[in-house]
Amino acid sequence: SAIYSALRNDRTAEETKDASQSFLRNTTKYWVRIEDVSKVKYAILKHLPVFLQKTSMGETDSQLTNSVYFDNDQLELYHGRLDKSPGSIAYRLRWYGAGDPKTVFIERKTHRDTWTGEASVKERFIVDDSEVKSVLNDTYPVAKKREEMSSKKGTTQAVVDDWETLVREMIQVVQSKQLVPTMRTQYMRTAFQIPFDATVRISLDTNLCMISERGYDTQGGAKWFRDPDKPLADNEITRFPHAILEVKLELGGTNSEPPQWVTDLQNSGMLYEVHKFSKFIHGCSVLLPEYVRSVPYWVDDASIRNSILRSGGGRILVEGDSDTGVGPGANEIYDHLLPFGNVKEPRLDAKGRTANTVALVESGDGADINKGPADEKTTNNHLATTADRYYAGADEIDEDVLYNRCCEDTCAGWLFPFCSGYNGEVLMPTSVQKVEPKVFFANERTFLHWLHSGVTLYTIAAGILAFASDTHSVTAHWYAMALLPISLGFCLYALNLFLWRAEKIKTRIPGRWDDSRGPLVLGTILASVLFVNFVMKCREIRKYYYVMEHEL
Repeated sequence: SAIYSALRNDRTAEETKDASQSFLRNTTKYWVRIEDVSKVKYAILKHLPVFLQKTSMGETDSQLTNSVYFDNDQLELYHGRLDKSPGSIAYRLRWYGAGDPKTVFIERKTHRDTWTGEASVKERFIVDDSEVKSVLNDTYPVAKKREEMSSKKGTTQAVVDDWETLVREMIQVVQSKQLVPTMRTQYMRTAFQIPFDATVRISLDTNLCMISERGYDTQGGAKWFRDPDKPLADNEITRFPHAILEVKLELGGTNSEPPQWVTDLQNSGMLYEVHKFSKFIHGCSVLLPEYVRSVPYWVDDASIRNSILRSGGGRILVEGDSDTGVGPGANEIYDHLLPFGNVKEPRLDAKGRTANTVALVESGDGADINKGPADEKTTNNHLATTADRYYAGADEIDEDVLYNRCCEDTCAGWLFPFCSGYNGEVLMPTSVQKVEPKVFFANERTFLHWLHSGVTLYTIAAGILAFASDTHSVTAHWYAMALLPISLGFCLYALNLFLWRAEKIKTRIPGRWDDSRGPLVLGTILASVLFVNFVMKCREIRKYYYVMEHEL
């Protein structure tokens, strides 16, 4: 890491201790196989240095991270976060390092729908371990802490006001919602970033386990995490079989999109994007099955089934001989949410794919890979995808699905994508695009615009036919008869495009949802008819003036 950092000439940003602890960011989460962790680490450190953590024992590249999540008896916060309700929060206390905590981060994560123009936000403030009880019991000396904060040099009044508002809100929510310790997550976190520069930050969590924080006396807030010296029962802890990779980008400016090397890593086949994966939600659903009303979709994944069963969470899973292999809900509708398939159709050796890989294939930039006699694969350099550079040994069946574009070269498949055989061969992506309500309305508006164009052309053609009957103009008749099938083509294309895009939206298939071929074909045909009509009209005018000259 130090060698690559020196070669890149990384510059350490200046640490600002009094900076706001509230920030906006975009986070994408992935599962990583344990056997691929070292490869992923190497791929990342070529572009980002390992952020060395300062501990009592010196600096280390990974640090034990503990987070205690709070909820009430009804698991109100759990269900709010699971349903992604607007304004739903997650409330947790986090500390770093082994042993008892000394510095505690009290954090609140608030979910907001992006289609409303707002972004989800994480807010936090720092307290000493001895002050946690006063925060939970509403006896925290906010006024005194405010004075101390105001006396610090360089602290603005706006920062102090925001801090006080946040603290009072987080103290109040504990009392109003009767929050108590519910779930604890514990893992070793390795962070990759330029020190004190959170523009691009990647974290890799290994040895992840979730521990139930129910079943012991909190002593009025004095005790808010389990005694580490007491043993845990099997149904009080669940160990997750994969590592968790998070790619975090600060929102704003040009930092809303990942750099190219991140995109390359996404398409490497080593990352399995799991939409909105949450350690808190997974732990509650597995360890508190009797309290939850619904569970996340990823519990049906074949790769984590054994870990759930070992933790006594079998009641949230379907039977092994189930007809569908999945429980009721999202996985019955969408067959591409689970990275490793379900218990009936497991795909434990599947390669990870993201929306970018699928988009490359659908846009015609896929590679034509054929297996040679010496078990080698030759790739057209100008058509090679990023994934080819990472895993050239993909299964032959997968390569056929990726690169053999069956039925697309037929006339119907080329012009009408909804009827194309290729579009019926949907890849099993792990990336899931969140569908916002405005997407459905946009599809309907597009349909109506195309339909309006077809009706307008039909009205023009009908009017020309009516006047042509009175003038007995052969040219007008032919022109109107040429416009009528074009107007019909506009209407049929509008219906076809609407159904095709609605299917894409319904199944949340990653990739392009626009059609670049149909408008080109229809526009070319219409322009050709208009040009022919223009030429014929010019000939009629020329003929008219020729006759007039000879008559004079």
